[in-house]
Amino acid sequence: MKRLSGALPVLGVAAVLVLAGCGASGGQARPSGGAAPPASAATPGSGATGSPAPTGSGEAPGPVRLPNSPATELGGLQAPWSIVFLGSTALVGQRDDGAILELLPGGGSRLVGTVDGVQHRSEAGLLGLALDQEQRLYAYSTGPGGNRIQRFALTGQPGSLGLGPAQTILDGLPSAANHNGGRIAFGPDGMLYATVGDAGRRAEAQDLGSLAGKILRMTPDGAVPPGNPIAGSLVYSSGHRNPQGIAWTEDGTMLATEFGQDSWDELNVIVPGGNYGWPVVEGAAGDPAYRDPLQQWPPSEASPSGMAILGGTVYIANLRGEVLRTVPLADPSASAEHYAHELGRLRDIAVGPDGALWVLTNNTDGRGTPQPGDDRLLRIQPS
Repeated sequence: MKRLSGALPVLGVAAVLVLAGCGASGGQARPSGGAAPPASAATPGSGATGSPAPTGSGEAPGPVRLPNSPATELGGLQAPWSIVFLGSTALVGQRDDGAILELLPGGGSRLVGTVDGVQHRSEAGLLGLALDQEQRLYAYSTGPGGNRIQRFALTGQPGSLGLGPAQTILDGLPSAANHNGGRIAFGPDGMLYATVGDAGRRAEAQDLGSLAGKILRMTPDGAVPPGNPIAGSLVYSSGHRNPQGIAWTEDGTMLATEFGQDSWDELNVIVPGGNYGWPVVEGAAGDPAYRDPLQQWPPSEASPSGMAILGGTVYIANLRGEVLRTVPLADPSASAEHYAHELGRLRDIAVGPDGALWVLTNNTDGRGTPQPGDDRLLRIQPS
């Protein structure tokens, strides 16, 4: 494990979490190559620069051990982007063709339905999926008028699921060939959160009147909920370039991953009304006007997309870095790498109802090198 010597100080943590493994490959952790924020970074709570340290259950978890070889639950996927669970049934969205698949109990998959009007180009297409408490499916996708969030009733039962008519709850979101953001998830408050990239409109990430370069918070119907930092606005945080992962700790702290440009990719603690600096700053700047990340890595080692939290550990799927990175909540200045350059590009990760980690590879997205069987839905059982 590597601890970032200049990383933000940690509040309320008890111990350093040591990640262990048995060999030089597979599930063994190796130190992360992430660079530390500058030593001038402010202590959390001392202004906009610092980020409050997330906490888990209050106890440091045991060592993270992952199997040397993840189990392949499904192969032959084409540019998969998101995975969610309807009960015990995994649903996977494919970016380029807008297809939503369900994993069958006996193996294989079937088509649940296709999101109409998906316009794929480069990184655009069918992106994030989420389910609400009523088991309705939400999809973030690129359509004729920009990016949009739509809701679908799921008909039938697992093994014969179908998509009901689309109900668009938000449209006209900024879109482009790149920097679409696209991750959606329901928070512990029951609100729907969405990451919106800058879509190449760099300056608009700092414009609170634009939804480009923002994380949004909305009701399940797409309305502005009570408690948003700006009255009448969906904007929850600003100054983002291309955030693609969101998750919450047990105490409700929100974390997000973000693609940088040339210098730093980031792991951030998201607070209401927080400004994360893009395009004025990238990575930790020690500027009281902006919030510094918990961790940052060179894009060649990261390109972090989906993320999940399990047992006091943050798990981050990385594309360009081709690695599953772990960050212990008990010491968020530390991180470790697993499966480095063994599985290829990793797009999303989710905690399944079985308590395992489910991971999507992304080697057929036009930037990877597909191997036989790619792309795959993998199952990893930590121990």
